[in-house]
Amino acid sequence: MKNIQRIGLFLFLVGLGLFTALIFIGDFKLDQQTFDQVVIEKNIKSELFIETLQNQVVDQSFNGMLAFGPKITSALATANATHRKNKEYKKIIYTKPHDMAALIGKKSGTGFIAENKGLMWWLTFGLGIIGSLLFIVPNVVLLGPKGIKNNGIYLENATNRGWIAWIVFFWLVAFYLVLYFRAEYAVNWTYLVDPISEALSGNPAGHWFVYGFMYCVVMVVMGIRMYIKYRHNKYQLIRTTSVLFFQIVFAFLIPEIMVRLQMPYYDFKNAFPLDYDFFFQWNLKSLINSGGIGIFILVWGIVLTLVVVPVMVYFFGKRWYCSWVCGCGGLAETLGDPYRQHSSKTLLSWRVERWLIHSVLVFAVGMTLMTLYSFFAETSTVLGIKTQTVQNVYSFLIGAVFAGVIGTGFYPIFGNRVWCRFGCPLAAYLGFVQRFKSRFRITTNGGQCISCGNCSTYCEQGIDVRAYAQKGANIVRSSCVGCGICSAVCPRGVLKLENGPLEGRINPKEVLLGNDVDLMELVNRK
Repeated sequence: MKNIQRIGLFLFLVGLGLFTALIFIGDFKLDQQTFDQVVIEKNIKSELFIETLQNQVVDQSFNGMLAFGPKITSALATANATHRKNKEYKKIIYTKPHDMAALIGKKSGTGFIAENKGLMWWLTFGLGIIGSLLFIVPNVVLLGPKGIKNNGIYLENATNRGWIAWIVFFWLVAFYLVLYFRAEYAVNWTYLVDPISEALSGNPAGHWFVYGFMYCVVMVVMGIRMYIKYRHNKYQLIRTTSVLFFQIVFAFLIPEIMVRLQMPYYDFKNAFPLDYDFFFQWNLKSLINSGGIGIFILVWGIVLTLVVVPVMVYFFGKRWYCSWVCGCGGLAETLGDPYRQHSSKTLLSWRVERWLIHSVLVFAVGMTLMTLYSFFAETSTVLGIKTQTVQNVYSFLIGAVFAGVIGTGFYPIFGNRVWCRFGCPLAAYLGFVQRFKSRFRITTNGGQCISCGNCSTYCEQGIDVRAYAQKGANIVRSSCVGCGICSAVCPRGVLKLENGPLEGRINPKEVLLGNDVDLMELVNRK
């Protein structure tokens, strides 16, 4: 079995290595006809940009995007700077330089990679998937008898913040930096999934399609690991199946098929403020101009946020979304499961968490109010502040850096719920309802607790579960996502996830801060 795992690891590393190398290799040649099409498609009026590319790029061969991309970005930046200086605003190209480089690069790819998409898919995604499964599946035998095993988790470099974890950390961060800020370097990746994208939406793949497809692949592969590791726990099996279903069907397949049917691209499970640009001017105008389906999406988005979310949290806690539906939570529970023990349990982290996540929520709501005011008042500023500037700051700091680069890239070092715990505005909103008006709680039986600490160690939200269990106190915390792992790893069955009446819920603040109220009175309170 160990030999099979070694082969699997080798195949995975080969696939991942070649996938990474695609950033640097490849052949690109932009012909005049293709360039003319880009000029028409993007309505480019800048003679300076057109002339520069015709002199430096058109009909010339380039080896790798490192040689090709900077030509495009530099020409666009120079042209825009000149037009702004000369106040030639109609000639300014508003497409971002790196997006323009990705667009032209996609149309200019030649050679082996662009012409052998299927083979390259198997040499990257294919080897990665096969290698991962060969590494994971033997655990069915190696795990042995019933029970959840975390043996050696603090002795392995991959899961104890060792050198392997740091390599994974740097790779994930680099991947997200390319995805969000250097789209042109992902062009070769798009060729690999072009056939899949064309089958679903009828369009060639872009770098966000690559991300969506990879997201689903990673969740499925690591979901299989979850099925194996938690194979004796029905709650975990059902929960894993749920997040896989909602990610693959609602977040990936349905939006792509909607595009093929000439409908707006939309993920019906995404709620504001996680879907922070739902009320942005461009989205509102797009939905309104899309007719009946657009109006339905607009109404559904509002109803989902104001009605469905709080009602569901009231009955089932925030776990119904964070652990059963959300794609961010789904990735955290599959890809991030090996790292959940790294979530900080310190008092400082808890204080930072409360201030930071609620600040993001306030930022998101304030930005949205500004956006709606600007939309209905037909103005670009509110109190002298440009709405677009606020949107750009949020998109960069929260939407890209926090949710993407930090939110997933930091898994191997800081745990699997960095974004959910410290930054997700929807999690903050759900937490308010759960903390004060939800029937969900984790009940404890303090008489059975042996203080092993498993529950606290593997709580991805940094909750000191053992402190509650030792006192027999219900756990009612706004940050708890109801993943149920604390209950699953408890050797004594002390913890249980329940939905019960609001009466009798113990205030965790009273318990943790040592309130003088008698503990038995708290437990028996009706």
